[in-house]
Amino acid sequence: MKYQINKGCKYFGATTVFENIQFEIRNTEKIAIVGRNGCGKTTLLKAIAKEEPLDKGDIHMENGLTIGYLAQTTFSDDNAIVQEELQKAFGPLKKMEQDLQKLSEEMSENYSEDILNRYARMQQAFEEAGGYTYHSDMMTIFTKFGFKEEDLTRRISSFSGGQKTRLAFVKLLLSKPDVLLLDEPTNHLDIDTIEWLENYVKRYPKAVVIVSHDRMFLDDVVDVVYEIEYGVMRRYPGNYTHYVETKKSDVEQQKSAYARQQKEIQRMEELIEKFRYKKSKAAFAQSKIKYLERMDKIEDPNVDTKTFHARFEPRVRGGKRVLEVKDLCIGYEQEHPLCTINLDVLQGQKIAVIGPNGKGKSTFLKTLMHQVPPLSGEFLLGHQIETGYFDQELAQFCSTNTVLEEVWNDFSELDRTQIRTALGCFLFSGEDVFKTVDCLSGGEKVRLSFVKLMLSHPNFLLMDEPTNHLDLIGKEALEDSLSGYEGTMLFVSHDRYFISKLATAILVIDNGTATYYPMSYKDYMQKDNNQSAVQENTKIKKPVKTVEKAINYSREIKKLEKKIEEKETQLEELRALRFEPEYYHDYQKMKELDDKIDDVHNEIEHYMQKWEEYSEIMES
Repeated sequence: MKYQINKGCKYFGATTVFENIQFEIRNTEKIAIVGRNGCGKTTLLKAIAKEEPLDKGDIHMENGLTIGYLAQTTFSDDNAIVQEELQKAFGPLKKMEQDLQKLSEEMSENYSEDILNRYARMQQAFEEAGGYTYHSDMMTIFTKFGFKEEDLTRRISSFSGGQKTRLAFVKLLLSKPDVLLLDEPTNHLDIDTIEWLENYVKRYPKAVVIVSHDRMFLDDVVDVVYEIEYGVMRRYPGNYTHYVETKKSDVEQQKSAYARQQKEIQRMEELIEKFRYKKSKAAFAQSKIKYLERMDKIEDPNVDTKTFHARFEPRVRGGKRVLEVKDLCIGYEQEHPLCTINLDVLQGQKIAVIGPNGKGKSTFLKTLMHQVPPLSGEFLLGHQIETGYFDQELAQFCSTNTVLEEVWNDFSELDRTQIRTALGCFLFSGEDVFKTVDCLSGGEKVRLSFVKLMLSHPNFLLMDEPTNHLDLIGKEALEDSLSGYEGTMLFVSHDRYFISKLATAILVIDNGTATYYPMSYKDYMQKDNNQSAVQENTKIKKPVKTVEKAINYSREIKKLEKKIEEKETQLEELRALRFEPEYYHDYQKMKELDDKIDDVHNEIEHYMQKWEEYSEIMES
């Protein structure tokens, strides 16, 4: 057991965040913590990171355990050069490197078997810790997060707040702690970076604890889910989908068992009441009273199913041709245009706009909404097309109005009952409608923006990151609301699950161009994967220095690829065993299984390092 919380409690004033929770991190587990917004997920991460103490409970952890948390990965000197700051993550490796150099010098002056053995052990430890690949690791992670090589020489102070957060994320990943804590790691990352991070976390040879509302990320990465609901924590083996299915089944079984027991209790109480005052039956009645007192009572399952239910309905149907975009050049400076777009949008389409960050996705929507003037070209809305716009940034507005006033000011033609009904669709009821907008959370402000959007009855929705700030249940509710929408949608999103549920077509904005794909996201991804495979197979290799060396390295690479494939298959088989009752009901068997998974993880990491080393030599 790497880390354990026993009977942990956390309170904020009179409010219970969580109480008497049991939480464990075993070996190389990839753990998700899920629950509604405000249930205590981030608070728990901060407690694990020692940023915020528990009010009660015991914590046990391995000696020397290192824990990495993004909020801890800050920069003490904003004037520092990026490369120097990132290389601080390699402090222990650089120390080992210096020690190896000293031993090497010592051997050249005073050779002995003892020094040679020490050198061999240290060299092996250095290699296993990534000593020979840490510079390439740094460059890989740095560029995957959207930075260029020349950014390494810039000062940290020259970057924006969002870029500094990504720099801190890079530094955290490079430090490779024993327990990696990730709070909403996919926020503000583009799809390519999310997919890279997904693979990185899956292969990470140590433990990871994740708070995320990205369902596809959780499904692909985690093998354990902890749920916090009404202050109570439960552990579920498996990924997010397995957790949802298991919980649903457990709740149904508990409801059924609760109903049966309540029926039995009622029958017993009727018998007791009938016979307790009869001398001949008093002993029988007393035995039933004792039976009820000893009975293990089944609790009525208390499940938080509260979510919003709304319908987005167009006021008018509008024309068949919704939007026509001709040679539309977008951007903020004539000298540096972002993209040129040609696109025809037809009635009923739901088009997802995807691509790397900073290439013009949000700017495209802003241009269509006349918030950013086009650099050249034109666009034309069709007959009777009425737009509705959701902007993730505008949704986080501030106002001293109450929730009720904020909506009523924009829709004064509606009466109080109509406004409150609309607010109720998005979970604003009772005293909630008298909260001031300034006091709302990010998710509540998003829901308030949806109320306004629903009441405007557009037939063409333009949405920029609509799922940001929503919890998992909120995202599913939004999907349900929009899947039944009979109008047309053009939306920017990095949530792959959301895209796959809604999109009927894909628009990819990248490298100054916009490419339209009239297909679902699943088909687009399949097409993209097939194209990548073809490109990989037809790639021309650079000539190596000698044919003999090239052949040898090529053979080794193929052997390593086969070993990696075999080990990854073995890893999936071992992980699948975690879902078997034979293991998750037997702590000792689960511990032995976790040890095996840990060993296979380490073998894969070792083979991957060798593969990268040989591949670099082949390409040099």
